[in-house]
Amino acid sequence: MKQPKIRTRMAPSPTGMLHIGGLRTALYNYLFAKQNDGEFLLRIEDTDRARFVPGAKEKIFEMLTWADLNWDGEPAIQSERLEVYQKYAQQLIDEDKAYYCFCTSEELEEMRASQQKNNLLVMYNRKCKELNEKHKDIVEKNLADGKPYVIRMKVPYYDTDKILGKDKERPVKFKDLVWGDLSFYRYAIDDQILIKSDGFPTYHFAVVVDDHEMEITHIMRGEEWLPSTPKHILLYQAFGWTPPVYCHLPNILGENKKKLSKRTGDVSVEDFKNKGYLPEALINYIALLGWNPGTEQEIFSLEELIKQFDVNKLHKSGAIFDYKKLDNINGQYLRKLPAKQLFDFCLPYLAEIYGDALQNYSDEYMTKVISLEQERLKKLSDIVGATQFFFSDILEYDAQLLIWKKANATETKKKLMETKKKLMEIKKWERDTLEKEMLSFIKEKNYTNGEVLWPLRVALSGQQNSPGPFEIMGVLGKNESLRRVESAIAMLC
Repeated sequence: MKQPKIRTRMAPSPTGMLHIGGLRTALYNYLFAKQNDGEFLLRIEDTDRARFVPGAKEKIFEMLTWADLNWDGEPAIQSERLEVYQKYAQQLIDEDKAYYCFCTSEELEEMRASQQKNNLLVMYNRKCKELNEKHKDIVEKNLADGKPYVIRMKVPYYDTDKILGKDKERPVKFKDLVWGDLSFYRYAIDDQILIKSDGFPTYHFAVVVDDHEMEITHIMRGEEWLPSTPKHILLYQAFGWTPPVYCHLPNILGENKKKLSKRTGDVSVEDFKNKGYLPEALINYIALLGWNPGTEQEIFSLEELIKQFDVNKLHKSGAIFDYKKLDNINGQYLRKLPAKQLFDFCLPYLAEIYGDALQNYSDEYMTKVISLEQERLKKLSDIVGATQFFFSDILEYDAQLLIWKKANATETKKKLMETKKKLMEIKKWERDTLEKEMLSFIKEKNYTNGEVLWPLRVALSGQQNSPGPFEIMGVLGKNESLRRVESAIAMLC
C-alpha cells in the first residue's frame, strides 16, 4: 500500500509576536517534511477573537520568511472556515456524538464551585446531555427562541449509558515519537466544547478538522499540548478518521529552568532579529535545543539540517536557552560575511544612532570601521557600542585610564609626547608600516610594548577594550590620530 505524502504544519495563533519556541516548532516540522520530500504547511489559528492582535498574522509571515522557513501553498486561516466547522459539528449532532448546551456562565461557575468543595474532578456535569436525549422539544424551542448555546461533544461517545463502567474505564491510547506509548483514562476527559456561543470553534475542534482536511500526517508541537491529545483522538474516532502521528516537543527553558517567557528576557523572534542575530545563526542554534546530532558538529546550514535531522534523537527534557552559546554561533556566522554584506547589515544600526551625521563619513571609511570590528562582533547591534569612538570628535574618558600599570601620569605623558613625535615622522600611513615603525621605536628606546601601546590605544579609542592602536590609526588616518594623541597629552597636564 502506498504511504501518504508526509505533510506537516505550523499553526500559530495571532495573539502576539512569534515566540522563539514557535520558530523551533516550525523548524522541526519544516526539516522533517523536507527530508521526506513532503510539504510544510501553514495555518493561522485565529478563533480566539478576544486575544486576537491586529497585525500579528502579518508579523508571523514576516518572521518565518526572514528565517527562510518557506511554507507550501497558501496559509489556511481558521476565521475564514467557520462554515466548515459548523458543518462538521452538525454532523456530530446528527450522529448523536455531540449536543447543544444552554448552561449559563453562572450555572457553570456554581457547578465548578460545588465540585471543588466536594473534591471532585472539575468538569462539565453533562446536564444538557440529558436534556438533548429526553427533552428534544425543549432543545428545539431554545434554538428557535435564539437562546445562547455551545455545542459539546459526548465523551465517550459510544453506548456509554448502557455499559457505563467498562466504557468509562477504557483508556485512550496513542504513541508519541518523543514520549513513546501513552494512555489516558476517559473518565477524566471533559465533554469539551466544539463550537462556542459566538459561533467560532474551539481550538480542540478546529485543529482536528483542519489537520484532517489538510491531510496532515505528522503533528510536531509543544509538550504543553500533550494532555489535550486524547480529546483530539476521540474526535478523530468520532469522525472515523485516521489520527496523525504525534510528536510533542520539549519546552525551551530559561536559566531558572522554567518555560522561557518574557519575564526571563526577550523571547520573540523579532527581538532576536532586531538585536542583530542572523537568521541562519538563530536557526542553527535553536535546532540544537532539543535535538542532538550525535556528533561534534556545531555549525549547520539549513540544507545540512534537512539531511541530518532525526526525530529519534529528540530529547524528552527541556533545553535551557544559552545566550552565550547563541552569541558564539552568531559570531561565527558574522565572521564569514563579506565586507560589503556586513556593511549593509550594520548600517541601519549606526543610522539609528547617528542619523544624518553619518553623511559626514564616506562608505569607504565606514566599511573599514565595521570590518575592523568583524572578528569581535557577537551580534549586529554590538557595532554601535564597539565603534562609537570612530564617530566621535571628542572622547570622554578618565585620564587615569591612559596610565599603564605601575607607571604615573608624568611618565605616561612623556611617552605619549615621544610617540606623537615618532608618528609625525611616518610617511606611509597604513597598519603594517605603523606597526613596524612603532615596534622598532619601542625597541630602540628600550621601552615595553605595554607602556607605549596601552596609552596610545586609549588615546585613540577612549576605551579599556578596543582593537589595537595600529588598526585604529589605519582607519582614522594620520591627522585624526595625531589630534587624539595631542588631546590625551593635554589631559595629563
